[in-house]
Amino acid sequence: MPEVFLGLGSARDRERHLPAALAELARLFGPLRVSSLYETAAVGFEGPAFHNLVVGCETALSPAELLPLLKAIEDRQGRVRQADPPVPPTLDIDLLLYGDVVMEEGKLKLPRGDILRHAFVLEPLAEIAPDHRHPVDGRRYAELWAAFDKAGLVRTRLPAPWCKE
Repeated sequence: MPEVFLGLGSARDRERHLPAALAELARLFGPLRVSSLYETAAVGFEGPAFHNLVVGCETALSPAELLPLLKAIEDRQGRVRQADPPVPPTLDIDLLLYGDVVMEEGKLKLPRGDILRHAFVLEPLAEIAPDHRHPVDGRRYAELWAAFDKAGLVRTRLPAPWCKE
C-alpha cells in the first residue's frame, strides 16, 4: 500500500479539532505516524497562529478517493469554506504526498508544493520521514530541512499528548 503524508493545521479551537482529526484518521487508516506539534504565524491572511503537524499512514485508496474523505473530516470539524471575509480554519488537511506519485489533476498536485515552501510542512515531514526522498527533487527530507532558509523563521514546538518526546 502507498504511504501517504498529510499536513494538518488548525487556527481555531486547535486543542479540540486536531485530536479529533487524528482520531478519525486512525479509525480510517489504522496506525499513524504523527509529528510533533508546531505553532506558526498565519500565512496568507491576518489571523491567529496555527497549530501544524504532519501525519503518515498507509492506504489502498487512490488520491481521488482519499480527498473527499479528508474534506469530510474538515467539514465535521466545522470548516467554513469560501467565507467573505475569510475566517481562520478550524481544520485544514492537505494531501502532501501519495507514495512517489507525481501528478497534477485539477486542484490536486502531488507532491504538494508547500513541502518545499513552508517550514510548517517541511519540518514535521522531515521529523517523521527523514530518509524518504522528495519524488521530484530527489533529496531526503532531512537534507531539504537542513538546507531550508530559516532566517526570520518563528515557530514553537509545542507539547501534545500524541508527540513522542
